Amino acid sequence: MEQFSLIFAQASPGGGGSGLGGFLPILIMFAAMYFLLIAPQRKKQKKHQKMVSELASGAYVLTSGGIYGTITNVKDDRFVLRIAEGTKIEITKNSIASVISSDDTVSS
Repeated sequence: MEQFSLIFAQASPGGGGSGLGGFLPILIMFAAMYFLLIAPQRKKQKKHQKMVSELASGAYVLTSGGIYGTITNVKDDRFVLRIAEGTKIEITKNSIASVISSDDTVSS
């Protein structure tokens, strides 16, 4: 029994290390996660939000579901898309994945 307590006494960390030294690797990992994951995602989100806020009727867009359509009406929280002759759907503003072209840039 005495050997058992001796082994645990040797295995336990001893001494008084600096409290900051133990947190330094965690702080470095958090900073790396921020600069590698969080900051680029926030930048991408702001760019998407700006693109959506600038959309107007006549823009040809691609939705996140893979549907191409032309914006015919802009409402408070959604767009009305014409996806075919006589077929209109309403989608949320965040469903727009990208703008293919605007009415003023399309030459027909």
